[in-house]
Amino acid sequence: MNKQLKTSTFFLMMLCCFTRLLGQDRVLVEAESFQQKGGWVIDQQSFPVLHSSYLMAHGMGRPVKDAKTYVRFPKKGTYQVWIRTKDWAPFPVGPGKFKVQVDGKPLAPTFGESGDSAWKWYSGGEVRVDKDSVELVLQDLTGFNGRVDAILFDATPKIEPPNELTALDKLRNELLGLRTNRKEMGNYDLVVVGGGVAGTCAAISAARLGMKVALIQDRPLLGGNNSSEIRVHLMGDLDKSYYPKLGRIVRELDNGDPGNGNPDAKEYGDARKFAIIKDEKNISLFINTHVFEAEAENNTIKAVIGRDIETNQEKRFTGTYFADCTGDGTLGFLAGADFRMGRESKQETGESFAPDKADDFTLGTSNLWASLPVDSATTFPETPWALPFSDEYHIDEEKSDWQWETGFGNFNTITEAEQIRDHNLRAIYGNWSYLKHHKPEKYAKRALAWVAYIGGKRESRRLMGDHILTQMDVQEGKVYPDATVTATWTIDLHFPDKKNSLYFPDEEFFAGTKHVRVAPYTIPYRCLYSRNIHNLFMAGRDISTTHVAFGSTRVMRTCGMMGEVVGMAAFVAKKYQTSPRGVYQKHLPEFMGMIKGEEGGVSVQPKYMQQ
Repeated sequence: MNKQLKTSTFFLMMLCCFTRLLGQDRVLVEAESFQQKGGWVIDQQSFPVLHSSYLMAHGMGRPVKDAKTYVRFPKKGTYQVWIRTKDWAPFPVGPGKFKVQVDGKPLAPTFGESGDSAWKWYSGGEVRVDKDSVELVLQDLTGFNGRVDAILFDATPKIEPPNELTALDKLRNELLGLRTNRKEMGNYDLVVVGGGVAGTCAAISAARLGMKVALIQDRPLLGGNNSSEIRVHLMGDLDKSYYPKLGRIVRELDNGDPGNGNPDAKEYGDARKFAIIKDEKNISLFINTHVFEAEAENNTIKAVIGRDIETNQEKRFTGTYFADCTGDGTLGFLAGADFRMGRESKQETGESFAPDKADDFTLGTSNLWASLPVDSATTFPETPWALPFSDEYHIDEEKSDWQWETGFGNFNTITEAEQIRDHNLRAIYGNWSYLKHHKPEKYAKRALAWVAYIGGKRESRRLMGDHILTQMDVQEGKVYPDATVTATWTIDLHFPDKKNSLYFPDEEFFAGTKHVRVAPYTIPYRCLYSRNIHNLFMAGRDISTTHVAFGSTRVMRTCGMMGEVVGMAAFVAKKYQTSPRGVYQKHLPEFMGMIKGEEGGVSVQPKYMQQ
């Protein structure tokens, strides 16, 4: 479908959406559904908390182009306008200012500078509507991450719309018809939720074995942390595997090693990943689809529900088997899978690296950034709302690396993902402003080229399987009968950098680590399926490990091999109409034969590699 036809179709969809509101007195516009985004971007990272995506003006200190859309009204008349937004950095007034225009006329208030960090509705005053449809415009004033969730036009007496989540969900469902317009997307042998490296490899592995696969990703790109939205390079070795044929799909996706936070987006191989998926006739790809609900019965998943992060169209997928490759363990959590989050105690696990007491500490989230040289001196605004830097403490770097990290138990990496990202932005912009104003000899002719607004997460939920990998498994190299993925990364557990803690106590954004080297070891297949949800696999950083062991298993080449294994296990499970556990209990020799690539196994190589 060409771009013009896509735009026309989307415009008609939006008009149809509002046509059903004839006879009603309220019109709700979800900001992420604007037809022309301009320079605004869609952020869905806080969907578990907000139950919605939103638009954000991510301009790195330069105002972005206006976002525009047309709104159809059920009747002419006077409407009260409400804008749902927040001041993301109220110190005391934050930087995310923006204006709203209705039919070419700006509303009186300036939004995003209230000094209130909570998401809520703000009054925009009244407007007179004398047309069937009017243009709605979001005008960014700063380029510093102003954000809009929704705009409500209400012709009834002035009553503030609800901020309580249940009531807000009811309002959205009523005015947008989310549930009544839900689409059935079909039935699949394997539904893979999460299109990072692990999920993409799982989908390819299963599809090449003849399974009908749905691959669902909540962003516009595949690759997760390895995509150009986050830009983390692939780590972990493939050439030290006990099973040398494992990792071949990972190699196909691998676009080389550009390092972390490279300003050149092409280096991260987005097009390569899409091309490989496109060539797989058994894969149906659904990008921009956030799974927020699971239908489960008798500890078995029947279907998952996703919502398009741009159009808000809800989609239902049914399947025989499901794979949670979300990183956050989202699908497992929704289905009621057993999980852990945080650190186990030394008494519980017997691990020497575990703390004396269990706690909520998790590895943090990074937002990487990079600057580039420019021909002439550039300016950057003062940032009184950002973290304060000084001659005594600042970070003298032209680009970031993994150390720019927030979390460490001070934030919940799932429910506070927005706050973590915003804290990272306050650190990045504050430090860059200091460098520009106080080190002109080095930074005058440099400009920010790229700042990630999607957080690169390391740790959140870990879904529990029939085996929980431990520090002893990793360090002693135990080889179980169901040994599959060979892992090689160190036990790499991050903690706040001591100097950063000294200057920003309880607000750390910079990490340190101590690598504990290990010999290549194997991960049992029993870590890759849920112990209590009968048809749920997992691959990626949410597999069944302790916090300590997770420090080694979490890197992406290793996670990709997990996906390859899950694809093979799903094939065996389908062949014998059994569960993921049944593969281990009843069909382990055949399954392990596939892992080993023994003669008689089914190849999961692409045709050009089988020659």
